[in-house]
Amino acid sequence: MAMRYCTRCVYPAAAAAPLAFDENGVCSGCRAHVQRQKIDFSKRRPQLEELLSQYKTNGSNYDCIIPVSGGKDSYYQTHVIVKEMGLKPLLVTYHGNNYLPVGERNLFRMREVFDCDHVIFRPSVKALLALNRVGFRKMGDMNWHAHCGIFTYPVRAAYHFRVPLLIWGEHGYTDLAGMFSMNDYIEMTAKFRLEHAQRGFDWHDMVGQEGLVEKDLLWAKYPTDDEIDDVGIRGIYIFNYVPWEANDHAELVKKLYGWEESPEPFDRTYRRISNLDDMHENGIHDYMKFVKFGYGRATDHACKDIRAGLMTRDQGIEMVRKYDHIKPRDLYRWLDYVGMSEKEFDETADTFRDPRVWRRTADGKWEKDNIWDAR
Repeated sequence: MAMRYCTRCVYPAAAAAPLAFDENGVCSGCRAHVQRQKIDFSKRRPQLEELLSQYKTNGSNYDCIIPVSGGKDSYYQTHVIVKEMGLKPLLVTYHGNNYLPVGERNLFRMREVFDCDHVIFRPSVKALLALNRVGFRKMGDMNWHAHCGIFTYPVRAAYHFRVPLLIWGEHGYTDLAGMFSMNDYIEMTAKFRLEHAQRGFDWHDMVGQEGLVEKDLLWAKYPTDDEIDDVGIRGIYIFNYVPWEANDHAELVKKLYGWEESPEPFDRTYRRISNLDDMHENGIHDYMKFVKFGYGRATDHACKDIRAGLMTRDQGIEMVRKYDHIKPRDLYRWLDYVGMSEKEFDETADTFRDPRVWRRTADGKWEKDNIWDAR
């Protein structure tokens, strides 16, 4: 059966974030966006103010923790919390050793422009190299360590510093795929961290692989239920309470704080404002999504921009055609980084191809149903 595509955006049915389609062929991500457009955020802002007032301290501790990457969204959520709400947060970053120079400049600038204390955690390079190799071979995701670190270390910091409230940006699966209703006010959970962000794998699944031992992965251990309850740790998504549009965020934080987009174009997407904290997110990590599911970052970005009214569906299809299949240049940096040949990479990558998407031709090449053919 031919692959089904959303009739409003450009997502395929076999997406990494599970989608549903209505009777008109519109995906759940597009439906969630329409729901979001109908929300009166002026009524939700007082809800946020009331929530934050419960956690604002008398000066004896940080008011909250904001997990940040230094990206446009990190700047925006910190802007709202510091400049508009008047809280004193602790900024917390997991650094996976793959920052682009521009991304690192943005990250380091946050401490200065927001007058915040900032904890940046960097695992050992030896452990990161091992985790890159293990993640790629085990699940076709060399960035597993980053997903784990981003959703684990800030929560560990919340326990360590005894700061109950964590403030995240958007809930990605709701934004992209409509996993939840915007009326659910979804919050961060250990279940989402393990089953979705970490692909069902945890730190103990890595022990014994590539020489990794438990002490290499102390940062990857999520606090226990008793530790969560002891501090009262809670993680909210600020996009439930304020208007959220990435392109607007980028323009705002460029103007106010000197935030920089990438000066160079990416191989696999047209946007220069996203994923500057990891050169492989828009590159070889995203190429693996294409190998698995037949689409990539240009599809993700086009869907966002179609929904925002910045691009037509036909224009989005052309972005998909231009970028999604490209094997990016950063592959060779990664192969050298982890000590792997391109032949081994390709052979391993092929084992993760989703049979709902890919099929072999008579001459042994991979093919799939493309959105421009469906059109």
